[in-house]
Amino acid sequence: MTKRNKIIYWIATAWLALGMLSTGIVQLFKVNQEGDFLAHLGYPVYFPTILGIWKLLGVVAVLIPRFPLLKEWAYAGFFFAMTGAISSHILAGNAVNEIFPSLLLLALTVISWYFRPVERRLVPVNQ
Repeated sequence: MTKRNKIIYWIATAWLALGMLSTGIVQLFKVNQEGDFLAHLGYPVYFPTILGIWKLLGVVAVLIPRFPLLKEWAYAGFFFAMTGAISSHILAGNAVNEIFPSLLLLALTVISWYFRPVERRLVPVNQ
């Protein structure tokens, strides 16, 4: 892995972890009446708690060494959560400024996943 790719990976991963950690904490503790916001999008009141727990666990999975299969699941979870958030905002008719944070976290997820080091990747079975 080149030094450039390693720098890109760690910057994207650090920002991704910070973003998912902060939004996970907000959703877990329902800071700023997050439940009301998600209710506007059509989600039940308990949904932010579930999403917050999974985001915090995903951050741990992405940052710890080894466990490449767990990392793949965490990246997939982040991808699904952010594409779901983007879709929800669009379908609710929200402004672009409300969609942008989810777009940014989606981009960071893809960049972090793409530039991850070899030791953090799954080894193909047929090799």
